[in-house]
Amino acid sequence: MKPEETVDYNIKVCWHAISRMYNVQAAQHDITTSIGFVLLNIDSTEGTPATKIAPLLGLEARSLTRILKSMEEKGLIYKMADEKDKRSVRIMLTELGLKKKEVSRQTVRKFNQKVRETIPQEDLDSFFSVISRINGLIESKSVY
Repeated sequence: MKPEETVDYNIKVCWHAISRMYNVQAAQHDITTSIGFVLLNIDSTEGTPATKIAPLLGLEARSLTRILKSMEEKGLIYKMADEKDKRSVRIMLTELGLKKKEVSRQTVRKFNQKVRETIPQEDLDSFFSVISRINGLIESKSVY
């Protein structure tokens, strides 16, 4: 089987193309795709517990720690002790973080809008169904 005939190859190639496209846009605003996705997953007013962000993005805690450190250095976020649970740390957005979150939101929206304008809804429904079933296979651990 040729690589281009495999499911995983096509998913990977497509994701890398999307990621590169997003990185070009993000670089114009001094952020990365990873930072943009983290920003999108932080509640704008209440912040988000640090422990909740990694699972939302499918990241390992170690990877998120590096991204958060970079975001803090760029002035996009700050950490605050949770008022209800002092052991927990909430990630809060700064004013700059809120602006970059909006840039990220608009970038993702524009891409999705263009995809929806170009690809018929029936095809998108099939795509989402197939991707969901592939995820189900993986999560059920029925492959390996």
